[in-house]
Amino acid sequence: MSDVSASVADILEGFDPQSRRVAVRPTAAGLRAVKSGDPWLYDGSIATADPADLPAGSIAVIFDGRRVTGVGLWDPSSPIRVKVLHSRGPLNVDRQLWIDRLETAKARRGGLVGDLSTTAWRWVHGENDNLPGLVLDRYDDTLVIKLYSDAWYPHLHDVVSVAQEVMPSTTIVLRCARRVTPPVGAPIDGDVLVGSMTSGTVSYLERGLTMAADVRRGNKTGAFLDQRDNRSLVGAACDGARVLDVFSATGGFALAAAAGGARSVHLVDISKPALDVARANIDRNRNVGSVRRCEVTAQQGDAFQVMESLAASGERFDVVVVDPPSFAQNEKSIPRALSSYRRLARAGLRLTADGGLFVQASCSSRITVDDLAREMRTASREVGRSFTEMRRTGHAVDHPIGFARGAYLKALYAAVAASV
Repeated sequence: MSDVSASVADILEGFDPQSRRVAVRPTAAGLRAVKSGDPWLYDGSIATADPADLPAGSIAVIFDGRRVTGVGLWDPSSPIRVKVLHSRGPLNVDRQLWIDRLETAKARRGGLVGDLSTTAWRWVHGENDNLPGLVLDRYDDTLVIKLYSDAWYPHLHDVVSVAQEVMPSTTIVLRCARRVTPPVGAPIDGDVLVGSMTSGTVSYLERGLTMAADVRRGNKTGAFLDQRDNRSLVGAACDGARVLDVFSATGGFALAAAAGGARSVHLVDISKPALDVARANIDRNRNVGSVRRCEVTAQQGDAFQVMESLAASGERFDVVVVDPPSFAQNEKSIPRALSSYRRLARAGLRLTADGGLFVQASCSSRITVDDLAREMRTASREVGRSFTEMRRTGHAVDHPIGFARGAYLKALYAAVAASV
């Protein structure tokens, strides 16, 4: 293990999570949530915590009267005050726990682990793999660990060590969510914990296609691995098609479309660097005949404005894919988010050729697939383009759902009829 990762242990020397314990007594509603298996115990659902001033990563022992009913990680700076690891009595939070959880998560991924045609996948999906606030993504022989909570820093050294034991990697990179504050002197977002790398760019395969991700500075952990199955479905529908890929990001849908036989793909994104990455990903696969023959164009700009401009000019595409970022970051933003999805649906339906395919995705956990369908139907009436819903999709096997609020990804596939 490198000096960088070892420094975590040095900085937290003397911090023994097992000796730092917070006795947490939840409210009646909080207790019901814990007993139901909810991995999040909010600050407002805690009646008392003693002592409450212990650092992040201390062990939170949740009591029901005098009986231990759950155990988690204490996170005093987060509204989700306890990341619940276990809700059925006592639990030892030690190295063996991390081994068991990582082994179980690996087993859940089934055939992905040994699939030589797909070498990037999510190993740990946070709360849904009973490790709330922790994500592990593999890109070939590079592992990216992403922390969504300060509570994981005291356990990071053990997690890295266990990950190397369960499934060794030549390189391990640390990523941190914006709300995470590393201890002074500890590794920070983008640091290499094991091995070495300069650019941060790693190559991997997705169903035989070569892609690259910047695991040190890119969005998420470098790529949007959760859309793998949808990219495959879209690609299968693109033979001979003119394709529009909106919010194209690193070009996963565009590449799948080209590999599927699309005669042209037009990428739209507000980020020029993202468009450059997308073009590079397509160029990496020019050895594939269908990709080589596909005409690729790109347009930088606000997706809403670009789509509406294209529609106003009479452009039509056989396949339109709209995969925006999350619009609903909190409850207050839901009405505006729904309005945004409806606006995208209006433009998308106008841009889809008669008999074409329109795919609208959402990664907003607060927006349900029924919400998305309702906004699409409203948009359909507004622009006079009827459609037949063909398919609804959700999460891939490496992004399992372990509790209700863990579901975020959904997509609707619609066959668009002739204009009326």
